[in-house]
Amino acid sequence: MAVTKIKPIRGTVNKALAYILDPAKTDDQLYVSSFGCAASDAAAKEFEWTRNLAAQQGMQMPKVIARHLIQSFDIGEVTPEMAHEIGKQFADEWLKGKYEYVIATHIDKGHCHNHIIFNAINFVDYHAYRSNKRTYREMRQLSDEICKEHGLSVIPPSQSKGMDYKEYTEAKRGTSWKQKLKQTIDRCIITAKDYDEFLKLMQEAGYEIKTGKYISFRAEGQERFTRAKTIGDNYTEERIKERIQGRGNRKRQMQTSRRGISLISDIQERIQLIGSKGYEHKAKLTILKEAARTLNYLTENNLLQYADLEAKAEDIHSSYDRISKELKGVEARLREIQPLIKNIGNYQRLKPVNEAYQKAKDKTAFRAKHEAELVIFEAAKSTLLAVQGDRKLPRMKALQAEQERLTEEQQRLYDKRAKLKKEAKQIDTIKANVDSYLRPVASQEQKTKRRSELE
Repeated sequence: MAVTKIKPIRGTVNKALAYILDPAKTDDQLYVSSFGCAASDAAAKEFEWTRNLAAQQGMQMPKVIARHLIQSFDIGEVTPEMAHEIGKQFADEWLKGKYEYVIATHIDKGHCHNHIIFNAINFVDYHAYRSNKRTYREMRQLSDEICKEHGLSVIPPSQSKGMDYKEYTEAKRGTSWKQKLKQTIDRCIITAKDYDEFLKLMQEAGYEIKTGKYISFRAEGQERFTRAKTIGDNYTEERIKERIQGRGNRKRQMQTSRRGISLISDIQERIQLIGSKGYEHKAKLTILKEAARTLNYLTENNLLQYADLEAKAEDIHSSYDRISKELKGVEARLREIQPLIKNIGNYQRLKPVNEAYQKAKDKTAFRAKHEAELVIFEAAKSTLLAVQGDRKLPRMKALQAEQERLTEEQQRLYDKRAKLKKEAKQIDTIKANVDSYLRPVASQEQKTKRRSELE
């Protein structure tokens, strides 16, 4: 099981990198890796260099300069090595080999957790990373899929929404401050006659209250106040007042409406309504509509035998798996050549700066003036030596041509996979419908067979 959370970095990347690279948290940086940049605080300069290149290309710069992604695992569920490998796989697949990132697995607490800091601008086409509810949902889904691949459990979506690892595990044990505050507010709303009495009840429950732009509560032993709005839209001051008022109105309405009405008669009337022809007709219409849709699909696809339906379903799912495998291969190659293109470009661009540095009489002064350029050049040189060794560097034009071809193939496979996913969902529904329609018939045939055997 992994819980994911993402935070924006608007200040300096150096501080965030220093925190995640702490040797005491990473077993002396044993569990530290990177992609497209150095696995050190020098990565901050590489991030900045990419953003500067993007600005030169006329791209609009976002206020967020990097993103900090946290992936936490349940206590005892993974080894540090496994957590780190899962984190790298997750970062590689999610960021598509376009963003520089540094990953560090922390093992200093009761559970392993990955910290992934990646640039807000990618180094391929210099577009900014978009963070919203949809991308966050897709990011969590990918993390869950990778966890399943490695045999780990997955948090149900309804339980994991908006929670980090600590909140989720504490909520499971019933010890979360937010969880307790939520339960206490719900309980006090039920018994309070008005908002003033609600505040009094919250104080009696042991909460210190701070009013202002947002109402906040602090339980005994809690270090900081918790804004009520952070535990859900239903817990803002306005909603709490509305819920208290609405509960009072509903209570009065129920008391008025129930006077002179027998509960037994009311229940009998409800049963008669459910058993009426109108209700049955509506239910039948829904069933018949779905049956017609199923028959149309079978007819249009010439699926006359159950074996034909099974074969088509198997073919669609097999095609989906094959396309997904092809896509992974394309993306793996893109992850190899994209940073290669970046580093060759930086090496060639900054080689004159390095040559001037080597010839400079006052190397200290020259380096102070061109620190960023020299750091980027040295990082590019060391990366290329690690990848290519003594082999000749591939030609930039050849790499760019391959990148263009692979990007087009990637998009084609994306489109094909999306189409197959839709087809798989459709045929699974059709097959489930067919199974539900055939089940009663099969059951009746079995009963007839048993009866004949008994006779």
